[in-house]
Parts: sequence; C-alpha cells; structure tokens
Amino acid sequence: MKKILFTAVIMIAASAAVHAQRFAYVNTDYILNNIPEYKKAQEDIDKLSAEWKAEVEKKQKEIDELYRIFQNEQYLLTEDQRKVKIQEIEAKEKALKDYQREKFGYDGELFKKRQELIKPIQDKIFEAIEKFATERGYDFVFDKASSTTLLYANSENDKSEEILKRMGYTPQQKTNSGNN
Repeated sequence: MKKILFTAVIMIAASAAVHAQRFAYVNTDYILNNIPEYKKAQEDIDKLSAEWKAEVEKKQKEIDELYRIFQNEQYLLTEDQRKVKIQEIEAKEKALKDYQREKFGYDGELFKKRQELIKPIQDKIFEAIEKFATERGYDFVFDKASSTTLLYANSENDKSEEILKRMGYTPQQKTNSGNN
C-alpha cells in the first residue's frame, strides 16, 4: 500500500512539474522571409551560386568536347600522343573538381559567403528569441521550421510575429501556424 501511495505522489509531483514548464514555438522560415536583409543576402548568394554553376557547366562542356575530339582522333595518334591527350583531359577534369570543391565544397566560398551574410541575421534572431524567452519565462522555444518533429502546434503559442516586432520588423505575410 505504501508503494502505491508513494508512486501516486511521485506521479502527481511529476505531473505538476511538467505543467509548470512553459513552451512556445517560432517559425524561423517565416521570420527570415520577413527580414529584407535576409532576402537580399539570399539573392546575392543565389546570384553568386548561379555564376559559379555556369562556369562549371562551361568547363564541363570544354572537357566533353576534348573527349569527343579525342574519341574521333585516337586511332590517328601515336601512343605517346594519346597519353598526352588523356593526361590533358584528366588534368582538366581534376581542375574542374578542384574548382567545384573550392566554390561549393564544405568550407568553400559559397559556405563562407553564406556565413558572412546570413549568420549575423540568424544570430540576431537567436538573440531576440533568447531575450523574449527569458523575459516571458519560457522554458523551451521550438522552431517549427526545423527538422524537430512538431506534430501539433496551437497557434496561440506561435511567437514568430512577436520576435519580428522585437527586432524592429513589420510582418508582411500572415504566419501559417496551427496544425503541422
């Protein structure tokens, strides 16, 4: 009997502790899409990325053309000439892979540009969320936009617009919260 009573008291205490925690969520995609600096940064990154992709495609076409020419001429070339042509094609392929890694790889120029332009905006959002949560006494603030599984969200707990307002921005689109 004492064990049952003790278990019941523990469950009631745990239940009370869970109810004492305060939760909220924000949608960082919504917040970011309402910040003009983010849109501009994203456009700059997209433009840069498109330029580099075009350069990759141009280099790939050059390699394809060299290979096509080699395929057509290989029987007319001496063994040494074939080796030289193959080495030339392989060198261009290696240079292309190096270029792709330099521009698009982890720690490449695109990654660094994204860090330079977008990270300060994300840091500003995080600071606003942290200040908001501290002032309002929230124990947890979830991000609806991230990969965190959020099966249901009451729109009353969506604080995205409040975060935008704290950061000095006026929401331009209605938040699409609710059941997600």
